Amino acid sequence: MPRLRSISDSSGGCALTGLLLLSLLTGCAAGPDFSRPVAPAINAYTSASPANPGTAIPVAGPDSQVIEYAGEIPGQWWTLFHCPELNALIERSIKNNPDLQQAEAALRSMQELVYAQQGVYFPELSAGFNPSRQKQALGAVSSSAASGASLFNLHTAQLNVSYSADVFGMNRRQVESLQAQADAQRFQREAVYLSLTSNVVAAAIQEASLRAQIAVAENLVVTVQEQLNLIQRQFESGAVPQASVVAQAALLAQAKAVLPGLHRQLAQQRDLLAALSGRFPEEDIPEKFEFSMLQLPQTVPVSLPSQLVEHRPDVRAAEEQLHAACAQAGVASANMLPQFTLAASGGSMTTQISQLFRPGTGFWTLLGGITQPVFDGGTLLHKKRSAEAAYDQAAAQYRSTVIAAFQNVADTLQALQFDADGLQSAFDAERASAESLDIARHQLTLGDISYLSLLSAEQGYQQAALLLVQAQASRYSDTVALFQALGGGWWNQDLTLKEHVQP
Repeated sequence: MPRLRSISDSSGGCALTGLLLLSLLTGCAAGPDFSRPVAPAINAYTSASPANPGTAIPVAGPDSQVIEYAGEIPGQWWTLFHCPELNALIERSIKNNPDLQQAEAALRSMQELVYAQQGVYFPELSAGFNPSRQKQALGAVSSSAASGASLFNLHTAQLNVSYSADVFGMNRRQVESLQAQADAQRFQREAVYLSLTSNVVAAAIQEASLRAQIAVAENLVVTVQEQLNLIQRQFESGAVPQASVVAQAALLAQAKAVLPGLHRQLAQQRDLLAALSGRFPEEDIPEKFEFSMLQLPQTVPVSLPSQLVEHRPDVRAAEEQLHAACAQAGVASANMLPQFTLAASGGSMTTQISQLFRPGTGFWTLLGGITQPVFDGGTLLHKKRSAEAAYDQAAAQYRSTVIAAFQNVADTLQALQFDADGLQSAFDAERASAESLDIARHQLTLGDISYLSLLSAEQGYQQAALLLVQAQASRYSDTVALFQALGGGWWNQDLTLKEHVQP
């Protein structure tokens, strides 16, 4: 129960004030002190990854690439694709994307809550003036006014000061928790930034792939149509049965059926790029991406495994959430300990406003209080246990995020190698089909094969070209995924996001 006592002399007030200030200075914050988790003792992402920093591993394929371990990822990693149109689109997206603006506003809001909580460190000061007109009963009840009149005015002006001494660090732990949450929001903002830039690059690559696939599919339709026309003429002359015409017509229908789906995907990619840049779908973006505009990064820097927990914004956000949960455990512990308060008020009271603050009208009060919970039905104890369980939950979530981060990097590294193998196979198949087509054209000139055989060779080449486009898109897309999995170099940004994002 609170125990309040009035201090009637200045020496007693100074003694209590000195006691509480000494307690504040010598007190320690309740609960556990947070320590950052140690980075996992992992030397490599996969069994094929080198353990030595600075090692460069070539990735086989028609588009040569080198994985450089312990390399530094640039803050604007997308410039490694050497596409000015892509750079312009990303810059516009960073300025206008509403998700990034939302993350920036959320960070500002969270930081203001930190500043608000830090205000508890200081005394609260308030001033008031209360004029009143009163009438009191005559007879047994006397007037408060010196004149003894039953009807009088009363003017009261006073200044109030109150202070809660943070002896056991409850307020410090609360500020620590809020600051950790603000830091977590900062890393979540970085994650939104990374996701935005990665999505723009991936969407541009997908658009380039779709345009190339549409061009190949249209060429295939032309080839199959010419083949059908030839078979139709042969059927009319009685050289082939009708079944050949029907079979070829079915092949033409299948080739044409691919185009609507590709055009639909291309339209959706354009809508996606418009949305990422903060536009509505009807506001088409000026950039149109082709594979010829993009260049596969020749060197892909890969952070050391020991640095991944520092570079991944989702891991850093999980770490700060763990920090906040640790501080909340301290808040719950401090709630079970005594709370110290000081309050003082002083002012002037008179029946005439002109007499305020004159000698004889002043008053003051100084109060000190200590509150110690005695019985609350176990409420504070169970809140403390709940906070400790929440800390264990945040610790498990952090470990899960770290494991997922390493898995993400390992998956993309392996995907890059398999993409290179697949691209090499597709490239070989396309070259072989092109060579076969050249031979067929030469044989047709010599009269060794029919025109129908030439069209079949052209159809095979177009199908191989389509597979090559798809394999090339996978190689580009997984390169983007690797940059994203490694954190995207946000720590190397030249400018802060506040200078990029339009409010």
